[in-house]
Amino acid sequence: MISKLHYISQGTSVNEHLENIQQACQAGAELVQLRLKNYSEKKILKAAQQAREITGHFQTRLIINDHYKIAKEVKADGVHLGKSDTCPKEARKHLYSWQIIGGTANTIEDCKNLLEKKVDYIGLGPFRFTKTKDNLSPILGTNGYLTILEELKTDTPIVAIGGITLEDVSEIMTTGVHGIAVSGEVTKDFNKINTFYQILKGNEKLEQRFDINNFK
Repeated sequence: MISKLHYISQGTSVNEHLENIQQACQAGAELVQLRLKNYSEKKILKAAQQAREITGHFQTRLIINDHYKIAKEVKADGVHLGKSDTCPKEARKHLYSWQIIGGTANTIEDCKNLLEKKVDYIGLGPFRFTKTKDNLSPILGTNGYLTILEELKTDTPIVAIGGITLEDVSEIMTTGVHGIAVSGEVTKDFNKINTFYQILKGNEKLEQRFDINNFK
């Protein structure tokens, strides 16, 4: 089962990414993604080994961004592949059977392409503008998710991503997405992880919109 909340690591250095992953785990995150850009494979491998130690201690699932060979070497729970990364089918040949593969999508065509390649979940976004990612794809908003999910009609989990805040969660979940991925909103305050889960679980149980003020 894919977690309903994904924390994607942030930081200005490798150590900061690892410290933030530790804080996310301490705050109760069920799944974290190590997302390091513009570092050598050697540095990313070392960071992934350290992240695996941290997440293993807390029994938190670990996803490695982009680097499927590193994900296999450190026995991470899976890999997330961007649109310009390795084909999921190719990565699947190398990974352990129990490791999951996620893929990035922005359009209905992207989603269909990933479904054909048998990914385990799709990260669909961006919901709104975010500084976390360079070369940002067109903004989807709530209507974008509604349109794409209505056409897809898939059982593969769709995870919304891109500038999502606590106030957005209930509305986004009414579109039929499986869950959400967050980065900046949690990095600013790791205590928000518990509130995210309250809203996500409340939405799952009652299938109705929640007033964020109830959880403050």
